[in-house]
Amino acid sequence: MSKQILNKYINVGGVNIFYREAGEPKNPAVLLLHGFPTSSIMFKNLMVALAENYYLVAPDFPGFGFSDFPEPTAFKYTFNNISSFIGSWLEKININSYVIYLHDYGCPVGLQLCLKNPEKIKGLIVQSGNAYEQGLGPEWNETKDYWENPTEEKKKKVAAFLSEEGVKMQYTAGIPDDLLSRISPESWIVDWHQMQRPGNREMQFELNCDYRNHIFMFPEYHKYFRKYQPPALIIWGKHDAFFNFIETDRYKEDLPNAQVHILNGGHMALETNFDKCMDLISGFLARLKDKPDQIGNSVWNRD
Repeated sequence: MSKQILNKYINVGGVNIFYREAGEPKNPAVLLLHGFPTSSIMFKNLMVALAENYYLVAPDFPGFGFSDFPEPTAFKYTFNNISSFIGSWLEKININSYVIYLHDYGCPVGLQLCLKNPEKIKGLIVQSGNAYEQGLGPEWNETKDYWENPTEEKKKKVAAFLSEEGVKMQYTAGIPDDLLSRISPESWIVDWHQMQRPGNREMQFELNCDYRNHIFMFPEYHKYFRKYQPPALIIWGKHDAFFNFIETDRYKEDLPNAQVHILNGGHMALETNFDKCMDLISGFLARLKDKPDQIGNSVWNRD
């Protein structure tokens, strides 16, 4: 069976969305949602590795990667709107049942998909996906202060992450020296190149400010976890400089059957710990694929 990744575009509501696809559409679907500042590029190795048994799709959000960057006057850059847009994209490519992979910004986008259509979600793979206050350590204090009391001086400090060095730090911050050689430089080079599109950094700053609305939604996500108890695999790097791994304890409270693994890696665990991530993810998906429902069918199939 081919493990070739296909690189596709499709127009959704006047916006050309770039996405990567691997595997046979007849197989169980896995939706891969990227974080900041990256795109579907972060999933290429994983898609090749899993393509034999699953159908994997990874979109670039509007304004990210190789998707269109519509003017903010024509597209509302909020996590809620991006989530609705991805929902429309899923309908257009005929995916109605899937395991969802939540990483960084992919977490607010994906969890809102979970709230809107819980029956479509067959499982969660959470890789440094923030959904609890405990994950927001002191490194968030300056940003939270700006949200509450914005000034131009504070904005300059907070916006420092929207720079070439800031983009690189998303991959390297907190990483022990012996793991740095595992991180491919083309990732942040591509990210930074795309972020230099006119107006993109301004959009990225405003979207980051919308993260506070994601935080306001935390109680709703927790209700979803407790009510639906989706099967979950939670992976975190203990050196993650942006979301503290102690958050996984809170996930476990709401999802007591979740598998939780703290790795010797960073925020981009697919870069620093690919082999271990692959073992965990493939095992989780295989168990979920084989789990029968009340009438003997797989609980995870293509509708």
